[in-house]
Amino acid sequence: MNEGNISKKTFASAILILAVLILLSGFLTWIIPTGSYERAIVDGEQVIVPSSFKFTDQERLPIYKWAAAPVSVLWTSDGVLIIAIIIFLLVIGGAIHVLNEAHILSTIITNVVKRFKDKKYVLMGLIVFIFMCLGAFIGIFEEIVPLVPLMIALAIELKWDVFTGLGMSLVACGFGFSAAVTNPFTIGIAQEISGVPMFSGAGYRLLIFFITYIVLMAFLILYTKRLKPAAQDIDASQPKAEGAFIDNKKGVTWFVAVTCFMVCLVLLSPVVPAISAYNLPIIALLFIISGVGGGLLSGLSPKEVGQKFFKGALFMSPGIVLILLASGVKHIIATGGIMDSILYYASGWIASSTRIKAVLGIYFLVLVLNFFIGSGSAKAFIVMPIIAPLLDMIDISRQMGILAFQFGDGFSNIMYPTNAVLLISLGLASVSYPKWFKWIFKIQLVMVILSIGLLWLGLKLNY
Repeated sequence: MNEGNISKKTFASAILILAVLILLSGFLTWIIPTGSYERAIVDGEQVIVPSSFKFTDQERLPIYKWAAAPVSVLWTSDGVLIIAIIIFLLVIGGAIHVLNEAHILSTIITNVVKRFKDKKYVLMGLIVFIFMCLGAFIGIFEEIVPLVPLMIALAIELKWDVFTGLGMSLVACGFGFSAAVTNPFTIGIAQEISGVPMFSGAGYRLLIFFITYIVLMAFLILYTKRLKPAAQDIDASQPKAEGAFIDNKKGVTWFVAVTCFMVCLVLLSPVVPAISAYNLPIIALLFIISGVGGGLLSGLSPKEVGQKFFKGALFMSPGIVLILLASGVKHIIATGGIMDSILYYASGWIASSTRIKAVLGIYFLVLVLNFFIGSGSAKAFIVMPIIAPLLDMIDISRQMGILAFQFGDGFSNIMYPTNAVLLISLGLASVSYPKWFKWIFKIQLVMVILSIGLLWLGLKLNY
């Protein structure tokens, strides 16, 4: 399976795309008038006061600050999270390399393939359903990164390809996040801010979840059916088990036990704030424990484990540059003083529109904002205080506004190059962003059309 190293071609294409986005963001700060809303603190979060917008004469962001944004963002309120993601990335890379060298992951995958060799699509359906449930019911997205290489290796062993592995894991979780039923980070927070009962209206969202599941499964099955035999062969670049035989039964048992414990903690995180606040460091620590422990129990010496861990972390180091560049795009828009202006102009258009145009306006507004602000909860605190009163004025339920927000927030997470989880996953898969965009674009287009249709249906049903 893939060792987790980010290929030079993938790295170069991502650098070029992000550099262009930084330039475009900088130019936007020169074109759009600057302005700002007042903020109020609610439950420890900054919430916009809708009627407080004022245009400002903020000085335009100089070009040198565009270039410095990927570094200066570390000194903002987002800096701690960015550093945590970087450390998480290095730890995962190191642990996966140790697990690969101890043949632990390949042993697990071989056993799974043997059991399901005649029921491949049953296995695919189960995996996709599990990953979608993680996003839809618990709000997990970043935390699935360690499982992406495992799903890629499994897909290759089943004579599929890297894209299928990404589809079963990254895409499934991302689509589940958007077709959410009880996602506490989008649905929960947006409903709380809007004054709607927590997790109410779940019936229609559950229907949307199953429709999305069927669409994704149809896409993956049709794609894998079209794969040519040559493309289905195991990629020659994938590392094979070499060297002396390793008795890794104890290592496999250790890895499975630690992974099960980690999954239990993740499942508890939405209801246990202490766990939710430290999800990334907890998962990183448990991966160190599983990787180091698995390597030692498989017969590797402490020195070998340390060397292999360091090598794996080194493989992932280019990802640090990509994460900083992606974060710099948002930082330019925020420090340029135009984020609130974009919200102000959009809210004015929504308030004067028909019901269907207003709902679609919310959807596309959040779709655009998601390019710059990846966090669903952060967007909820920014957008929903403005959107909720407007919906009352044009006789649209706040539940519909939350649904439009939900659609705009999630599906595009696995398409935008400013999303750190996508960049890390593509790096682990050694897939360039242009190739990924070409592969994912068709189903993204389907989901945009489907989202519009479901929003229209929701209005008709007075959801």
